[in-house]
Amino acid sequence: MILKEPFQLKEDTYFLIQEWIDQNPNLVAGFTTKNDGFSSSFWESNNFGFHVGDYKLDVVKNREKLANQLKIDVSSWVCCEQTHGKNVKQVSDLDKGLGSIDYDSSITDTDGLYTKEKNILLGLCFADCVPIYFYEPNTNLIGIVHAGWKGTVLKIGNELIDKWEEKGAKIDNISVCIGPSICNTCYIVDNNVIQRIKELKIKETDSCYVHKGNGQYSLDLKQLNKVILRDRGIPEENILMSSYCSSCDHQYFYSHRRDGGKTGRMMAFICLKGE
Repeated sequence: MILKEPFQLKEDTYFLIQEWIDQNPNLVAGFTTKNDGFSSSFWESNNFGFHVGDYKLDVVKNREKLANQLKIDVSSWVCCEQTHGKNVKQVSDLDKGLGSIDYDSSITDTDGLYTKEKNILLGLCFADCVPIYFYEPNTNLIGIVHAGWKGTVLKIGNELIDKWEEKGAKIDNISVCIGPSICNTCYIVDNNVIQRIKELKIKETDSCYVHKGNGQYSLDLKQLNKVILRDRGIPEENILMSSYCSSCDHQYFYSHRRDGGKTGRMMAFICLKGE
């Protein structure tokens, strides 16, 4: 049950995780909308994905507009090539600018990023998959992962947690926010996906899907990630989850499923500002 929507609309172009920002004003974490940008055609108008056929200069202008709004220069962004895997990479000042104004320089074969250095914006693109944000205040670690169904059953969130524990983070101190993504009503999958979920052998995963007949199931991908993270040891009270659906809430979001694959991408972002 979602008690309070963590994502608050701040401009036509983006939402912020307000509860986290209230706790630490130096933290910037949020999710863009599809509105008030420079792209046209299928990508109208605030597309952040270089890889979907949009004009590169329009994507750059969309990114530069957000950079100006957040007061985090685009040269300090780090983005990656998302391949629906479970690779998670730590980034540093040396990585600033990778994937920020072109796709070719993106960090390859990576679906999760984290850092403990300040003034680096981590950015991943989405159009139905689940963005999962992580923050551990004692170590100043921030991170984000891209979890479609493949990344979810590969437990990509746990991959990031494993790396953080190696660096001294305590699991009880890790805060998680599960962002806007496709809801169970809009997300229909087949037996192959459900079998992969069953192979996880984690309690409560069967509550995340409902058989609709003819080998088709509705799947709550957000809730499935929450169940996996709780099983890994993240306390229930440390997990926020958005009620926004990328497909239902068409006034805000692109949706790969709803739009038949011809669509733009939102960006999930997180950065810890400081001297």
